[in-house]
Amino acid sequence: MWPTTVRARATVGASAVVAAALALASFALLGLLEANLLRNAESDARRQAETVAQLAATGKLGRVRPQARGIDFVQVVDADGRILFASPNLAGVPAFPPPAPNAPGTRSHTWRVRPVDAENRQRVVQVVTQTPDGMAIVYAGASLRDADAADDTTTAALVIGLPLLLATVAFVTWRVTGHALRPVEAIRAEVAEISDRGLHRRVPVPATRDEVARLAETMNATLDRLEASGIRQRQFIADASHELRSPITVLRTQLEVALAVQDPELWPELIGGALEDIERLQHLTADLLLLARIDAAQPVVAAPLDLTTLVREVVEGRHGDRVPVRLRLEPEVRVTAGALWLGRVVTNLVDNAQRFADRHVEITLRTTKGAGPGTAVLEVVDDGPGIPAADRERVFERFTRLDDSRSRDHGGAGLGLAIARDLSARHGGTLTAEDSSGERGGEGSGERAGNGSGGARLVLRLPVTRRAG
Repeated sequence: MWPTTVRARATVGASAVVAAALALASFALLGLLEANLLRNAESDARRQAETVAQLAATGKLGRVRPQARGIDFVQVVDADGRILFASPNLAGVPAFPPPAPNAPGTRSHTWRVRPVDAENRQRVVQVVTQTPDGMAIVYAGASLRDADAADDTTTAALVIGLPLLLATVAFVTWRVTGHALRPVEAIRAEVAEISDRGLHRRVPVPATRDEVARLAETMNATLDRLEASGIRQRQFIADASHELRSPITVLRTQLEVALAVQDPELWPELIGGALEDIERLQHLTADLLLLARIDAAQPVVAAPLDLTTLVREVVEGRHGDRVPVRLRLEPEVRVTAGALWLGRVVTNLVDNAQRFADRHVEITLRTTKGAGPGTAVLEVVDDGPGIPAADRERVFERFTRLDDSRSRDHGGAGLGLAIARDLSARHGGTLTAEDSSGERGGEGSGERAGNGSGGARLVLRLPVTRRAG
């Protein structure tokens, strides 16, 4: 039975709250009106009763004047129940019962005295006084005709007016809620029609500058990200297909040549070339698998580790490299990371530096102080041709080669730096290409010069792990 739409729930909720508030206000209004009119009638009856009681106390009941306006009757009864005085409209009416106990004072009651007024109530005030002939009780009754009429009129007005007011509230709430939710329905309808082929579409943004407008803006921003992700995915598939097609084509050609050549002396050379292409395919497949794991946001099993030891182990484990690597490492630089993935970052940076270096590669590890524990800064600098200033960010894009032919000759697929940056970000760090012409150990040296004369300088920054104690 509970409404299922936001519009209906808002209307029912608002109507229920208003109905409860109107009911409480109506009861309070009727109560206050009744109390006020009853208090006025009682005041009039008390004044009349006290006036007659004063005359009775002095033995002057014969001087009682006609009752004031609003007073229905007056009756004076002695302690034995005999009527000492009564207003003309009480002729034939028996004496009212005396109070118990018979003690001087003023009391009030609301009675229905049928012989006096069969339609309206009376507010009766009784005053007990001492007269020369003994105890006497004075009764003065004020009509509640005005109070009853006011109650009836107010009740009728509330019975008719409250449903109308409640219906108005429900109608206004329904219309206002529908108007407010109309942009939401437009957003829902537009999103329902967007498919993977229509990510270029956007939801309408109302000009209200309210929560609904912010929802539409957030939805469009989400669609922007989805569209960009789709474009990157399609581009990634296209680039991966292109990269896989080349070595597969070469491998097929080599195998066909080997099959066609009958000279056994040429087979080792042909098979060796095929093995090189197979190895290239293996590396490319492993990189693509790693990128898929990164994109899938698989959790990183991180633990405190010594970055100094990790860098030294990676470099010392490389044998027969074309370009030697010089190390300048600060001891015991500790970070929180996955040893396997962070080792892959260092390996990719060293591979990239050695691929383009002329005579040497230099790796520097230091820490910088900050508000927290500090930052570990790993710099990999080579003396190669460098990277133009306009390409410092592009080199971190997937399948990017600044010198395509030379990169292919060196066996690179353009994924090493992209993988390194993604893994660095997964560990809460950054990887940037910076100016290599400035001082090697200084912070804030800016970006690398675009002339390429100083080689390439890649800088990895990771938060330092606070030592226990």
